[in-house]
Amino acid sequence: MLSASEAAQLFPELHRARFVDVKHIVDLDKNALSSFATNQFDFVIMNHVIEHIANPIRVIHDAFRILKVNGKFVISAPDKGFNYDCNRDITSFNHLWSEYLDEVTSVDDDHYLDFLRAVHPSTLVDPIGVNHHIQHARERREHAHVWDSAAFHSMMEEGIKRLNISAHCILKSDGESNHLEYFGVWEKVKDNAAPDQ
Repeated sequence: MLSASEAAQLFPELHRARFVDVKHIVDLDKNALSSFATNQFDFVIMNHVIEHIANPIRVIHDAFRILKVNGKFVISAPDKGFNYDCNRDITSFNHLWSEYLDEVTSVDDDHYLDFLRAVHPSTLVDPIGVNHHIQHARERREHAHVWDSAAFHSMMEEGIKRLNISAHCILKSDGESNHLEYFGVWEKVKDNAAPDQ
């Protein structure tokens, strides 16, 4: 979504060398991965991205769509027990599924208010400045959705089931063991868009 120079301006606390130029910049909220063809890639890597997205289930659907059979979806997300989301509620699957069915394409203010209440409560003391802080959270794409490792794995399983995707987890590491994140490798085992052979 951002070029390396744009990201460096938005996140001045990070060293510029941490941002790299990329070949494709897409808006995962508005277009998901629609610019890529079905069955195009051997792997998709999504490292600490999905928690920022307005419609995670849609992006999961598209990630598996663009994978070839036997392709790998490598995905990680912060475990709330090991970061600043620790005081926030886990995002329920029903909430995510509703966003998918409603074809949500932007994170609404309530998500960012939840973030501010739990992570930066002092920003809400002055009601005049609340909109400024919401906009700042939106510009920095703060966490819209929150999971612990168990909830994230369950969300992946339920999403894959409801989307009728043939895939299974072949490797998993959770926050309890790595003190950081959910990390999973999911393998697409059949192309549901193609007729059975």
